[in-house]
Amino acid sequence: MTYDPSKDGAETDFRQRMSYGDYLQIDHILSAQKPLSKAHDEMLFIIQHQTSELWMKLALYEVEAARRMIASDNTAEALKMLARVARIFEQLNSAWDVLRTMTPSEYTRFRDDLGQSSGFQSWQYRLIEYAVGNRNLAMLKPHEHRPDLLEKLEAELARPSLYDEVLRRLARLGLPVPAAVLERDLRQGWTMNEDVMAVWATVYRDPSRYWEAYEMAEKLVDFEDYFRRWRFNHVTTVERVIGFKRGTGGTAGIDYLNRMLEVELFPELWRVRTEL
Repeated sequence: MTYDPSKDGAETDFRQRMSYGDYLQIDHILSAQKPLSKAHDEMLFIIQHQTSELWMKLALYEVEAARRMIASDNTAEALKMLARVARIFEQLNSAWDVLRTMTPSEYTRFRDDLGQSSGFQSWQYRLIEYAVGNRNLAMLKPHEHRPDLLEKLEAELARPSLYDEVLRRLARLGLPVPAAVLERDLRQGWTMNEDVMAVWATVYRDPSRYWEAYEMAEKLVDFEDYFRRWRFNHVTTVERVIGFKRGTGGTAGIDYLNRMLEVELFPELWRVRTEL
C-alpha cells in the first residue's frame, strides 16, 4: 500500500510552521554553488571545498570549546570535544576519495577559471592551525586584504593555543612545566622543547598516576594523527590531479604541500614514544 505519512501523525502542512529546509537554511546553502565554467566537474570541486569549510567551522567550534574547558579545569568535557574534532578530520579525509574521481583532463577544463584562488588561502584552516599551536606569522599575508579576517587571526595569536592551555593544565596538576614555556610569546610558533618532552615522559611512564594528563595527551595525538592523514591525502590528491605543476595560488604545489607534512603540532607527544 502507498504510505501516507500524515496518517501516521507526521506534519505535512508547513505554511505556518518552520520546516526542515527553513531551519537549516537549505535554500541559502544550495544556492551557493556558482561554477564559472561549463565544465561538468567544477560542481564537484566547489562542493568538495564548501563542505570542507563547513566541517572546519565545526572543528573550530569544538576546539574553542575544548580550550575553554581545559582553561577552567573541566577536562572531562574537553576530551569529548577533542574526540569529536578527530572524527571531523576523519570525515574530511573521506572527502578526498570523492575528489580523486576527477581526472587531470577534467580538472584542466576549469582550472584557469580559478584565477589565483587556492586552498592555502582558507582563513578557517589557518585559524585551526593557529588555535592548536602552529603559528606561522607569514601566513597572515594572504588575508591582509580583509581587515575582518585579519582581526580574527590576530585575536587568535594573542591567546594561548590549545597546546598552551594543555601545558598550563599540566602545571596546575603539579607537573614541572618550565616557567619559560608558560610565559612564552604566544604569537610565536611552537618549537620542540626537551623539558616539555620530559614532562610527557613522566606522564607516560605512570599513566594511572597522571591519568588526566595521559588522556589529554592521547586525544591530542588522535587529532594530529587524523590531521596528518588529511594533509597526506591532500598531497596525493593534488599529485594525482595536477602532478608537479605550481598551485593556482602561486605556491610550489606538491613541493609546498610536502613541506607542510613535516610540520608537527605536538612534537613532544610523538618523540616521547622513542624515550619510553
